[in-house]
Amino acid sequence: MSTAATAGAAAFSADLGDGTYRNPILDADWSDPDVVRVGDDFYLTASSFGRVPGLPLLHSRDLVNWTLVGHALDRLQPAAEFRVPRHDCGVWAPSLRHHDDRFWIFWGDPDHGIFQINAPEIGGPWTRPHLLKAGKGLIDACPLWDEDTGEAYLVHAWAKSRSGIKNRLTGHRMRPDGTGLLDEGKVIVDGDRIPGWFTLEGPKLYRHDGWFWILAPAGGVETGWQGAFRSRSFFGPYEERVVLEQGDTDVNGPHQGGWVRTAAGEDWFVHFQQRGAYGRVVHLQPVRWDGGGGWPVMGDEGVPVAVHRKPALPPQPPAAPATDDDFPGGRYGRQWQWTANPGEGWAPRHSADGLRLTCVRSADAHDPRKLPNVLTQRLPGLPVTVEVELRLHGEEPGAKAGLVVLGDAFSWIGLERGDDGTVRLVHRFGESVAASERDAAPARPAPGGRARLRIETAAGARCRFSCDTGDGFRPSGQVFAATPWRWVGALLGLFAVAPPGGGHAGAATFTRFRITARPTS
Repeated sequence: MSTAATAGAAAFSADLGDGTYRNPILDADWSDPDVVRVGDDFYLTASSFGRVPGLPLLHSRDLVNWTLVGHALDRLQPAAEFRVPRHDCGVWAPSLRHHDDRFWIFWGDPDHGIFQINAPEIGGPWTRPHLLKAGKGLIDACPLWDEDTGEAYLVHAWAKSRSGIKNRLTGHRMRPDGTGLLDEGKVIVDGDRIPGWFTLEGPKLYRHDGWFWILAPAGGVETGWQGAFRSRSFFGPYEERVVLEQGDTDVNGPHQGGWVRTAAGEDWFVHFQQRGAYGRVVHLQPVRWDGGGGWPVMGDEGVPVAVHRKPALPPQPPAAPATDDDFPGGRYGRQWQWTANPGEGWAPRHSADGLRLTCVRSADAHDPRKLPNVLTQRLPGLPVTVEVELRLHGEEPGAKAGLVVLGDAFSWIGLERGDDGTVRLVHRFGESVAASERDAAPARPAPGGRARLRIETAAGARCRFSCDTGDGFRPSGQVFAATPWRWVGALLGLFAVAPPGGGHAGAATFTRFRITARPTS
């Protein structure tokens, strides 16, 4: 690893270098995390919603330093429905398990049902998505294989927006090969019957100490708590206890996640915290089991820790999911995802370095929220400087390309070909209620059709745009406060687009994409 790469990993790593770590361990939108240990390795997956490829796969050996090693889902299904952006739909709250020498991922698509894929290795090949249970509002699915009896089970929650049902968990017996369910299902936990509990969701199912355990949050993403349920029988009755809540910390939620045990017998819980435009950042909590009642005690006696001793595992070098990219041979790194199933030729490979994006013709060229051909990555939760170099090759009047902060509202800076054939620097934005973009700053010439683009972020996801068209960086427009979609944090994106019409509209080339941590004081 180069010195620069090591420095970058250290800047974004949660490892404090003195045997402790800080939360969050993943300070970006790795929503609804689940984790599993296989030997000495830990793997994590997260919701990917409408982005492609889906189901990110992260690897760690100490639960603190994580790298992104791939994705399990090449395209979203049904493929035709994801030819256009559906930002809050798609893959919700996956569960990652290892059984019978295979990796398994189950998830709920709120519009279609519960899917399952599996693979012999984390790197694949992964099977095609298998629809295990069709229906509206089926979410947060988690399997369990009971090693003692050979029986298999499935639990899931409900999305009221699609089904009219929420605050309950439904259980099924499942075929051991994961291909089908063996009964009609039964409500095994009804949150309406528990005083003070609402919006029960996100169940993770385990077998421990002779009990069936369900770890599940309630009370809402931004304001709730983590619950534990246990029963001697899978179908109940279950008793419950709150095992993690905000207390006097600044960790609102805290919301769903997964329990994992190290080879040495230490227990840990990975969960998320909702942080507005930054999305759902990931925390790591120590877990001990109460010798009196046998219940899990998470964090610092039931409240989240900010800094804590690292797991008792071999030391690892600082690591964090990649952000920077030089786009060698026109290839983009694993950190990038399209906003819909990609089309042929959107990012053609070539012999030189740099990402060449085709200026895809679209009737929605005025609104990047509607474009399927935006290549995105997560907005970091700490202050950063984002930079990229851009050259616009498209000769079509109205062809444009740029760097965007994308959410329910958006703002982008980049280059556009004018009706007179010249290229100009433009900066535009759109409010959440706006149907089209507006100028955020006056356009100005961009000699040679080139520019260096920069976004500096600050607390509250406030973004300051600037650009260099040959005379040094100059600020552009007002500060823009990034916004999330309903369930998805704001994204950083690169795009190239042209107005509707016929024929080839040209391309744009992006080079040297960098995200650098900024001082916080």
